[in-house]
Amino acid sequence: MPKRVLYPIISILLFSVPWFGGPGYFLFGAFVPMLLIQEEFNGPKKKGIKNRFFTWYTLTFLCWNIVNVYWIKNAVWIGAIAAIIINTILMVVPFMIYHYVWKRAHRALAYTLFVTAWIAAEYIYLHGEISFPWILLGNGFANDVKAVQWYEYTGLFGGSIWVLIMNLLIFKAVKKYRNAKNILHFILPVLVAVVPVTISLMIYYNYEEKEAPIVVEVVQPNIFEEEKFMTMTQREQINIILELSQNAPQNVDFIVTPETSVDHGIWENKLEENITLGWFKRFLFDNYPSSSFVLGATTYRRYDENNRSITSRTNPNIDFWYDAYNTALFIDTTDIIRVYHKNKLVIGAETMPFYEQLKFLEKFSLDLGGFTGLMGRDMERTVFVKDDNKKVGVAICYESIYGEYCGEFIDNGAESLFVITNDSWWGNTAGHRQHLAFARLRAIEFRRSIARSANTGISGFIDQRGDIISRTRWDERTSQTGRINLNDKITFYAKYGDMAGRLACYVFLLGILYYVAYSRRKKDHIVK
Repeated sequence: MPKRVLYPIISILLFSVPWFGGPGYFLFGAFVPMLLIQEEFNGPKKKGIKNRFFTWYTLTFLCWNIVNVYWIKNAVWIGAIAAIIINTILMVVPFMIYHYVWKRAHRALAYTLFVTAWIAAEYIYLHGEISFPWILLGNGFANDVKAVQWYEYTGLFGGSIWVLIMNLLIFKAVKKYRNAKNILHFILPVLVAVVPVTISLMIYYNYEEKEAPIVVEVVQPNIFEEEKFMTMTQREQINIILELSQNAPQNVDFIVTPETSVDHGIWENKLEENITLGWFKRFLFDNYPSSSFVLGATTYRRYDENNRSITSRTNPNIDFWYDAYNTALFIDTTDIIRVYHKNKLVIGAETMPFYEQLKFLEKFSLDLGGFTGLMGRDMERTVFVKDDNKKVGVAICYESIYGEYCGEFIDNGAESLFVITNDSWWGNTAGHRQHLAFARLRAIEFRRSIARSANTGISGFIDQRGDIISRTRWDERTSQTGRINLNDKITFYAKYGDMAGRLACYVFLLGILYYVAYSRRKKDHIVK
């Protein structure tokens, strides 16, 4: 088999292993075959050489994305296609920048731009208007929490930088393997691999959680979409949730239900009068008067014509405007119901990027949650405070894969994180397992215990070191009780966020300016 076929296959396999539950260390060699191809394409110029080089890289990253996020199609085909295409573009561009500079400038500059361009692309994708950062390199260590305890300082971008540097070092070692005198090329990658892991293990085994326990019941009703929207009434669904909630012990502090557990007729203008929410209040009064529900719901807010939001909508059958929200409700035995609205919305299903410019396309927005259109969102990360001053932040669905975003809950005082989600859209694929694994990184970054309630699984509990304490299985109707500790300490990452990503962006811009300015002057210390 030609190397130009074999090498991309090796890269695709190495890239894919961590997202299917394998160790993230496979990523240390995933770029090496592509860098070797880059070497081969640097020979004498031939007609069409650039196009062929571009084609191999594009096919490699395209296949990697198909293998790793194909499961999005189970929810919506257009979402899968969009994610795969955008991801591929953002991966190819840094390599083409590297290829261009590598042929014309000093190797150190090319390697620097390779690392920083890749991190800049990840950073833009994580924080941009269009965002589905599922396979950022740093996420590849989600099942290797003992090796990345230092994420509490760097976040996942520290992992991405680690992967890229390791690939460059191994690439150079492969090139120099015949030169026995150049032993440094073999020692250096070993040190760069071993030292961070050693530091991480020291942090892991010396970390002790402060005893500040809460008792949480996570509910997994296991109601699939056909049942939820077609064959079961809302009352039947609520009965399942309440029946499972009765498994909680009497000292339970929070009962947590999945995303959109209640999805009909919840108007925020009259929350306290809502009959459906009254059933949950009555349940608490009768069974757990000192407990609280964290309830996933679809809620609505009504406006008049002259006082409405940009995301509000109407239809010919009503004479008012309203917003729809993907919501977490905090319900206890008091008269006040507290509300948090999801901000990181699913493109196509819940929001449209660049809405002001593309508003005319709104009618093509896809329906994943029982309605169509742009959903409202919260700008503030609301923290729910229990009467005895226990503070929790609630990340809805894939908000939990955004590190710096979840850090805003910590800034607002959250001492624990709850994740409520409905992963049933994806079916029994790698998607729901990966979603659980990414929550382990949030636990490390903020040293916050996590309780996770997922409609069809996986629900469970994660401690402050990122270890899974207990978990349910996929596709089972159950609930689970967990005892987790609160923590009010602020980690370096919680305070400074994705500083590593921002720094890489600055270095990338400086590197580009450096290359452009001096290459035009044909300085010998830049251009060969």
